[in-house]
Amino acid sequence: MSNALDSAALDAAIDRVHRAGVPGLFAEVRAGDEVWRGAAGVADLGTGRPAEPGLRHRVGSVTKTFTAAAVLQQAEAGRIGLDAPVGGYLPELVPGERGEVITVRMLLDHTSGFPEYLPYAYPSLKAYPVVAETGPESLEEHRFTRFDPAELIGMGVSAPPAGTPGGRPGVYSNTNYLLLGRLLEEVTGVPAERYITRHVIERAGLRDTGFPEGPEVEGPHSRLYESWFGKLDPPRDFSVFDMSWVGPTASLVSTVADLNRFYAELFAGRIVGPASLAEMRRTGPVVSQEGRLIAYGLGLHPMEGEEEHDGPDAFWGHGGTVWGGGTLAMTRADGGRQLAVGMNLQRWNRLGADGRPQPHPIDAALAALYRVALYG
Repeated sequence: MSNALDSAALDAAIDRVHRAGVPGLFAEVRAGDEVWRGAAGVADLGTGRPAEPGLRHRVGSVTKTFTAAAVLQQAEAGRIGLDAPVGGYLPELVPGERGEVITVRMLLDHTSGFPEYLPYAYPSLKAYPVVAETGPESLEEHRFTRFDPAELIGMGVSAPPAGTPGGRPGVYSNTNYLLLGRLLEEVTGVPAERYITRHVIERAGLRDTGFPEGPEVEGPHSRLYESWFGKLDPPRDFSVFDMSWVGPTASLVSTVADLNRFYAELFAGRIVGPASLAEMRRTGPVVSQEGRLIAYGLGLHPMEGEEEHDGPDAFWGHGGTVWGGGTLAMTRADGGRQLAVGMNLQRWNRLGADGRPQPHPIDAALAALYRVALYG
């Protein structure tokens, strides 16, 4: 396993992703004391403003690791039982038999059986993630909608189940992490975002990470261009968007440097203890929103494609998407190498006759960037 950074190879790899079709992207790679930061393309297609490594960015479901860490902190304090029924904490949100059998752990690892609430909040998504049957109309309609998280949770809880509680494979669902946000509020007495800010973000020493207070991203940032599988042509700018539709499940704004710092602190045992970190890395099969079978723990998953992820050479972290933006943050289990990358285009793949996303040059270019960044 090489620990040296090849700056020239990284520069070339990130540029190839831009030339393959991503307007702009930015990344930080760390190997021991070595640090490479790079960017390619533009942050704003209208003005030509270049992408820069220090831009703030909506990181999507990378937020889930922060929320999971907060829940594990409360478990360490004895205020939450990972295998305790959710209904004991949130009887009004998860009533009846399901509240008695679905545990906190099942929310964290997506085995609760609760389906995704998005197709109910965004009607044009319909059978999400059945891509061919969905459209982007609801994205524009709800750009400034302020959602009530209890209402969103109700949509997911009352919908037909996606599986049986504790069943495998699980089904990735934002409903689970909205419930975890309400659980944090119930046991701490403060909103989940406030608790996560004080006890996770500030504990990790992150200076450019936080939950948005409005639809704008504060500070230098990129525009976010959504293609929706070619149905938005040219891609539409969704960088201004009310993120109450995801809250503590996917609304964080951060930088690539802060994400690497966060995962370094997490794996060093300075956010949660070793026993909690071991729980976070205990995985099972989960069906992703893209319909792929992935390994997922408690707010963490190993790098896709890794057959073995129990050793010190495995990479762990999370990926995330929002409308127009994508993020991946991965850290080697021993902390010796890290990658965090953000990009300002999403769902670039066109749909084939079978309704499935077709391969695109961006896919291969990103895979090549990840290989150079993680393995040298």
